[in-house]
Formats: sequence, C-alpha cells, structure tokens
Amino acid sequence: MIKTTLIPIISLLFISNIFGQPFYIDARVNRTEVRSEHLKMGGENSLGEKIEVNNRYISLNGKPSIPVTGEIHYSRYPNTLWDEAIKKMKAGGINVIATYVFWIMHEEHEGVYNWDGDNNLRKFIELCAANNIKVILRIGPFCHGEIRNGGLPDWLLGKFLNIRSNDPEYLKYVDRLYSQIGQQINGLLFKDGGPIFAIQLENEYQHSAAPWGLTYPGQPKDMTSSNRDREIIQEGVGVSEKTNPYSELGNEHMKILKSLAEKNRLKVPLYTATGWGNAAVIKNETLPVTAAYAYPGWAPARPSGFYIYKDLQKNPDYSPVRYKPEDYPYFAAEIGGGIMNTYTRRPVVPAKSLEALINRFLGSGANGIGYYMYHGGITPKGDEFFFSDEAYGYPKMSYDFQAPLSAYGKPAESFNRLKILHFFINSFEEILAPMQLVLPVDPSSIDLNDAGQLRFSMRSDGNQAFLFLNNFQDHLERKDIDNLQFNIQLNNCEVQVPESGSFTMKKDENAILPVNLQLGSFRLIYATAQLLTKGKNGKDDFYVFFAPDGIRPEFSFAASKGQIIKGRRCKVDKNSQRTLITSETFPYEISLQMKNETARILVVDKPTALNSWKLKNKSDDFLIFSEAMIIENNGSFNLISEGNSNINLNIYPENLELNTKAGSLSKISEQRDILSGYLLELNAIDIYFPIKYMGNKMAIDLSAGLPEGLNDVICRINYIGDTGQGFINGKLVIDNFYKGVPWKIGLKNYLEIPGEKDMVFYFRPMYNDAVFLQDIDPSSIPEFDKIGRYLKIEKPDFYPEYKVEIAIGR
Repeated sequence: MIKTTLIPIISLLFISNIFGQPFYIDARVNRTEVRSEHLKMGGENSLGEKIEVNNRYISLNGKPSIPVTGEIHYSRYPNTLWDEAIKKMKAGGINVIATYVFWIMHEEHEGVYNWDGDNNLRKFIELCAANNIKVILRIGPFCHGEIRNGGLPDWLLGKFLNIRSNDPEYLKYVDRLYSQIGQQINGLLFKDGGPIFAIQLENEYQHSAAPWGLTYPGQPKDMTSSNRDREIIQEGVGVSEKTNPYSELGNEHMKILKSLAEKNRLKVPLYTATGWGNAAVIKNETLPVTAAYAYPGWAPARPSGFYIYKDLQKNPDYSPVRYKPEDYPYFAAEIGGGIMNTYTRRPVVPAKSLEALINRFLGSGANGIGYYMYHGGITPKGDEFFFSDEAYGYPKMSYDFQAPLSAYGKPAESFNRLKILHFFINSFEEILAPMQLVLPVDPSSIDLNDAGQLRFSMRSDGNQAFLFLNNFQDHLERKDIDNLQFNIQLNNCEVQVPESGSFTMKKDENAILPVNLQLGSFRLIYATAQLLTKGKNGKDDFYVFFAPDGIRPEFSFAASKGQIIKGRRCKVDKNSQRTLITSETFPYEISLQMKNETARILVVDKPTALNSWKLKNKSDDFLIFSEAMIIENNGSFNLISEGNSNINLNIYPENLELNTKAGSLSKISEQRDILSGYLLELNAIDIYFPIKYMGNKMAIDLSAGLPEGLNDVICRINYIGDTGQGFINGKLVIDNFYKGVPWKIGLKNYLEIPGEKDMVFYFRPMYNDAVFLQDIDPSSIPEFDKIGRYLKIEKPDFYPEYKVEIAIGR
C-alpha cells in the first residue's frame, strides 16, 4: 500500500541571530511515499477497530496517532488500588499502559503458578479495559525490570539447559509459561475486542542481561544470557559496537518466541522488540522500540546527546541498531521516567529534564512516547528470597523509580510537567504524526558543553508547522538565550515569529510554538504560546494555550472576509493582513467567529497549565484548573488533595455546575470572569502518631489507624544518612537509599496490617568515602565526624490526603 506525505527539500539555517537578525528556517517540503506493504503488522478486530502501521506512524481506525505509554507493574502494586492507579495515569494523559509479566513471581516454585492477589493479571487487564486504556503486555521470558535473575525463576539455574537460547529444553518451559499467560488473558486481546493490542517479546535480547541472584559476596556477576552470548552482552542500556557473530541466531530465537506466543493464542496486531544497542529483532514483523536514560546509574554522570534534536529515523539513540530505521516509525517506548538507584549510584532526575526530553523526541521525529517507569511500586518478597535484583545492589523492596507517580501513587513534579505535553499530543496527533522533520542545524555541529547555543527544530507539512525549542541539557548549567526571532519559509508563505521584537528562552525551559496552524476555519499565522489542548463544548470548539516561562504570548491571525475577532482582558490590533492579540495579564480569552463557526481560545500562564485536568461531561469537553489531582469516575470526578482542606477549582468553559456531599462547595467567581471559580472547604483533619527514638531507630505508633475522612496519610521521613528501612511486625516492608531528597511514604496499606502497630525504622550512617556521594547535591552532603560518618534523624512530617467525589451538572 502506498500513501503520500511530505519530507523536507531544504533544511538549511543561516545563523545570523548573533548579528541581530532572525534565524532563518526553510520548511518547504515535497511529497514522498509512506510505505506499509513491507510490514507484517496491524489488524482489525470483531468490533471493527483497525490498527495499521507504516514506516512513519501507527494509525488507529484510519487516523494517524502518537501513542503515549506509561509503565506500571501490577505485581508491584496493591490490587485494591489498581483502578485508582489506572485512572491517575489516564488523568496524566497516558492512553497505553505497558506492564511486565515477571515469570519468577508467577512460578517461583516449578510447576506451581500464582495468578492471585497482586499477581492477578486478568483482573488488571480487565480494569484497563474498563478505563478504556490499551495495553502492551511484556511477556518475557526474560524481562529484567530490576527483578531477581531478570525475572527468570531460580530453579532454571538448576536445570540442564541453556537459557535464552533455542535449546528445546529451555523452550519447553517458555512454551509452558506462554500457555499460562494465554489462559489468563483469554478474551482480552485486541482481536476479541480487548485492550491488549501489542506484546513485547523478550527484552534487550543479545544486548544485555541481569546477574543470577544465587551468588556470593564479592563474586563476579554471573549473567543471565545464553552461553554463546556471554561475550557480547553488556550491563545496562547503552551503545553496543561489538561484533556479534550470532546475530542471525538471535533473530531466529525471536522468531521462535513469536511462534510460541501465537501457538498459545497470544496473537496481536503488534509485536514489539527492544531494538536499541544492536539487540535482536524480527525484520518487518516486530516494531523496534527505543530508549533514553539521561541519568543512568550504570554510566558516568556527564552531558548526553538526548537533548540535541536529530533525525531519529536515520540515527536512532543507542545506535548502531540491527534494523533499517527508515522502515519503521520511531517509538521511544522506554524513556527513563526517573531512574532506579543502586547502593553505589544514586542519581536524581530533575522534573524539567523529562519535559525537555519529550520536547526533544517530538522535535526529532518520534511518533510514539513511552515511560519506564511512569508509576512506581514496591517489589514483593518471595517465599525464599527478595524478588528484587539484589545482585545489582537495588533496594530490597522500594521500586519508586522517581517516577511521575511514586511507589504509593503520589504525583511528583514531573507528573504535571509531562501531562501538559501529553494533552498536546492527544489533541494534535493527527496533524503532528504525518509531519516531516526539518533540522536547521547539523546535530553533529552542536557542542554539548556550549551553554548558550540555541537548539531548535521544526516539524512541517509544508503549510503548517510546529517550532520546537529546548534550552535544557543534563549535567550542565545552561544560560538564558535572548533576542530570539525566526523567519520561517513555508510552501505558500513566509512567517516571522514574532512579527516584531524578540523573546527569551529561559535556561532549562522548552517550548513548542505553532506556525501557520489551521484552527477550524481560522488561520493562526503564529503564536508565541504553546498549545495545551482542544475540545468541543456544545457547538463551539475551544483551544487552550499557555505562556512558556519567560515568553510573552502573542497571537497573529490571518485576515479573512467576514471574520470577527474579539478579546477579553487583552489588546486587539488589526490591519489588512492580520489581527494581533497581546496581553500582560492571565487568563485572557480570544473569540473567533466566521459565518456559522465560532471558536474560543483561552490563554493561561504555565503554572496554571501545570494544574490543568481535562474531563468530559457527556459529549462536552471541559477543563478544571486545580492544585488537587482530579480523576474521572463514571460521570463524576474524584478530587484528591495532599495537605490542603481548602481547595480552589476553576472551570473552562464556564457553563458547568458542581455539587458534592462532602464539605462546603461554593461558587466564588462572578459572571464577568473567564473561569468559573469554586471553593471546596473540607473539615481539616489533624494527624498525630506517637513517635519514639532509640539510637539508630525510630518507631511510629500506627495503632490509631487511618483517620476517618482521609484517603491516606503521607509521611515524610526526614533523615540524612546512608539507608533507611521500615519494618512492621518485624518484617521489612519498605527501604530507601538516601539521595538528598525527601523520603515520602503512603501509610494507608500499613495502617491496615493486623498485629503489632509500631512501624519501626532503622537508619545507617553515611560515610565520607561512599561511592554514591558523586551523585548527591553538594549542599546535601553534611560535615562528617572524626571517624568519617554522619547520621541525623529528625521528626517525621505527616500530611492528610483528602478524597472527595464531585458531581457534574448544568
């Protein structure tokens, strides 16, 4: 099948800004073919839903899409909280969930399978379906995921077989595992109308491995790879330039795994394979997905290339690769949504780094986004050992990963920063996915250590475009970049952004600016504001923009006969060519009208955008702006607030009424206001848990239980040291490696554990020769005592978490 789309014919930049002139970008493009006939991917199900794949993007029901995938491990999170976790991920703009099936957790003892409780895969997938979330199921047999043996059961080590190979004895056990998985998810695959549309086979095959957990202190790592691959695999995600004489055998093994999956009724439109670092793939039958870890614990802390725009379809991250990248859409499915610390390495991932990283991927041609991890968890203990990968030095239980949603489901700063990009992707994927990449600067000419060099790119279809700007670099302090103005040549017009004057890109910030974008019948020549989302309320369309930090937004609309443009709280300047709208205050609104079409534009500042939540009331879209988390709940919504009992909510469009049975909900806005404002006042609940200390130990008395009216109690453990461990009834339930940031624990599940009610914490001191100090902010490193150690235990803080259901009316 041949389709047509666009590619750039010229992408040349004349860097003249240093002389006070605009940066010039030629974004004119010609048509080229989009190919899909070579790919054995895609399918249609019993409901008439259709998935197609070409060399540029994935289509859902005939429409170009950019999947936004978040990883959560069901077996690392309480099954009673799965539904809420899925709803939180969806509220963050995630529309696909990826999850591992860890073999060792389901068959810890040979022939004895556990699919109950937190291992209930079927229940988890059914909840994804109920929440209208698609699923990528990562079925192994090898997974890694910081699990003991990479997920392989210990008893395999004692079998006379060659793991991760075509050894028939090994494949016999894999076949049995796949049969079990097939039985558990019967009827939940895409072909049956279920949510599982993709399956990942193996993980990083012939690229990396995990150490066997059955080892001795000081012994060299014994890696979980086939005998033949021991010399070619490596530790961690990275570039692999080793010559692999067994690459065809590796590809053949992947084919065998696929055939075993299909034999066991695991048939899906898409099979994926981790394609980075020369890992094995099945040509034209598996979609190679890629990764990016800017703050890895397995590599030196230094500036990476992950914040440089480049053509990812020609030069994937972690190249060289074993496939022809131009034949597949670029799906960055394993972007480090944080990082897991080891005992010796404890890097901290800044929230702004993730926002900038997604900007870079979109501005480098990626048409799929995915996070490992998006939601943290706690690795359970098995019958005989901890399931965590202790041989690599990971925490025995914590799997927080510094993820956007923590091990306890609490949002980090990165959650909101990524959410505003997800809303944009979800709203404009049909326009963005087919657009071609325009690189004004050769990526190889970018100096990673030049803190003031501008980084930008465009995606264009020749008539419409998006300008991508990034001023963040990992492991480097950037500078503000002033006097920015762009002259952009499209097929039928030339656009200067801004029309006059210039703007500044603040250090560590990023932006995506629309150029010549068609908003219904209205042509937006440019905006120095970033699109957040769009929606339909009644008969009218609405669009929401926000001002990137440090940039004054202005909007230029092309003049058109019969067009009426008005503004609320903004200045409107018209001439024969355009209408220019500016304002010094937020929020403000622009109304557009032409014949029978009306559209509204809301403009907010970035802090307001970060607190936005998109919901539906029947067929109408609307936004709520609130510091509280808001998740949909079958026609109503739940509001979750950490620490605050008085909660402000602002609604757009404003024609919506709210009511609740909890607390006092009053409307505080006036009719002239652009947003409908409400104040929810709840009864403030004080929290008190007795605390006692003994040497390196602290005990919190939890016998009072969860206070009535609260959803959870969040405890912040304040200590400076090496490690912290939490015990209940003498059993380890959580641990922490100190890294200079607060250790926050959700107490809800621990308050429900029967028996002794003291939660006992044991802390170990930090030593001045600790290897991990290289990753700690110098301001967080204390003065050590005479023998080179330090430990400080301070009183913990407790915060109430309120949860209220809000009903929607008119």
